[in-house]
Amino acid sequence: MITDEEKICSIALTLVPGIGHIGAKRLVDKMKGATDVFRLRKELPELVPGTRQRTVEALESSQVFTRAQQEYDYVLKNNISCLTYWDDRYPSRLRECEDAPIVLYYRGNADLNQLHVVNLVGTRHATEYGTQICATFIRDLKEICPDVLVVSGLAYGIDIHAHRESLANGVATVAVLAHGLDRIYPYLHRDTAQQMLENGGLLTEYMTGTAPDRQNFVSRNRIVAGMCDATIVVESAQKGGSLITADIAGSYHRDCFAFPGRISDEYSKGCNQLIRDNKASVLLSAEDLVKALSWDSQLSAKKRENVQRCLFVELTEEQQAVVDVLKRMGNLQINALTVETNIPIHKMTGLLFELEMKGVVRALAGGVYQLL
Repeated sequence: MITDEEKICSIALTLVPGIGHIGAKRLVDKMKGATDVFRLRKELPELVPGTRQRTVEALESSQVFTRAQQEYDYVLKNNISCLTYWDDRYPSRLRECEDAPIVLYYRGNADLNQLHVVNLVGTRHATEYGTQICATFIRDLKEICPDVLVVSGLAYGIDIHAHRESLANGVATVAVLAHGLDRIYPYLHRDTAQQMLENGGLLTEYMTGTAPDRQNFVSRNRIVAGMCDATIVVESAQKGGSLITADIAGSYHRDCFAFPGRISDEYSKGCNQLIRDNKASVLLSAEDLVKALSWDSQLSAKKRENVQRCLFVELTEEQQAVVDVLKRMGNLQINALTVETNIPIHKMTGLLFELEMKGVVRALAGGVYQLL
């Protein structure tokens, strides 16, 4: 259980000047919480090698706690979830990224650690070709993989079409915002954002009062890329935010896909360029995605019932570590397993699939795994 003190300290740490995303994550990672970062600040140079004295001095500021308390009061009053770095509900895929934010603000009901998570991004000037791709792709993906979570950025163009098509097909969808949860930008998408709270949600790293400034959109793209299994670029010109998201996804060693288009079409040039430069794989359908990510095998394993575990089954060291945790703690969600075993999420997914095929574990609703 994450305490109120830990949440306030986490918010305060984001306000300390000179630390930044990477520095804050490093401190929280090493100290296992923001509370101890402040409590043991004078000992940090010894406890966290590389910590400078000016960082210790910056942590002495009482002003950051005044602002942090104000933000936390707003969070409580407006039914917002304050997801700190070690919260079980924090996106475990994102936690693997070096520059992951140590605090996220969330309104909604979607599981951010759903077993299958993808983002759809693209130009703000979506053509009929791009909007049709969104409609067909999401409809077909829902048919094959009903539990998928679709992430985007609520912007004009491909983003809003991805959200609306998800809602129309009963697919949970989350928007990552470039401002605080005290506003919606663009305002014209307010009704869609409201609907998303019923089947999805709104997520941001920014505090209330933060304007949707240009640099915030670039920064939020790392969250869009980091919390997903794959980035899918639907349409893009030769330059644009979706190409930045694709590059970030590549830097995180995540899969990236792009829908190709005619070489003469302005808003297919970016996608074609990603494919040409081997930064993205060609995507033609939902089936292509499911096969490329090996979700088809996982889904087939899910449908197997009454699977009996073989006697004396041979397990690798990492598989045994997963089994031991499930024995000790009972049914666990995949993100909790990654924390308890210290095995990255991308590797954990494969391990769990192998254990399912061996009849050792089975998947339950909500990405929870049970030892048979």
